Amino acid sequence: MSKVCEICGKAPVAGRNVSHSHRVTNRMFRPNIQKITIKKDGRVRKANVCTQCMKSGKVERA
Repeated sequence: MSKVCEICGKAPVAGRNVSHSHRVTNRMFRPNIQKITIKKDGRVRKANVCTQCMKSGKVERA
């Protein structure tokens, strides 16, 4: 499954874990992507959408 939102384009971003003793390790911040059925341009199809787009009403569920 794709890790990119088809509505807003949100994708994984690299970052770092920093411990109390300041040891640094690399990590990824991954968006919460769900495969849902949407209605776009009068058509019903499945799409990978982040939960923020679903919550904000940027996409119409079918």
